[in-house]
Amino acid sequence: MDSFELATCIARILDKKKAQDLKVLKVRDLTVLTDYFVIASGSSTTQVRSLAEEVEFQLEQQGVRPLRTEGYDSKNWILLDYGEVIVHVFYPQAREFYDLEHLWADADPVEVQLDTEAE
Repeated sequence: MDSFELATCIARILDKKKAQDLKVLKVRDLTVLTDYFVIASGSSTTQVRSLAEEVEFQLEQQGVRPLRTEGYDSKNWILLDYGEVIVHVFYPQAREFYDLEHLWADADPVEVQLDTEAE
């Protein structure tokens, strides 16, 4: 699966688990770190953890594992690094504080067709 397919797959997983304020940003032309950021919020630290765990679980079923993870202890900002795609799952106050969307304002937002009516 290429980086765009991975990013959209992750966005769909997060959407199905009721992630809030879901965004996919194409940062490929701005950094050598990754191609896409997937950014989402959970309404509680429990949901933040649940969202991150669901992404890991669903992708692991497809044989895709993160290169590394960060933040499971704090549950305010969990980062899943899949190389070409980096997933940021935030508690709302942490998301507001770090303001990645402003920091990466030159990134191209990616429209993802979500299956919100499927459930």
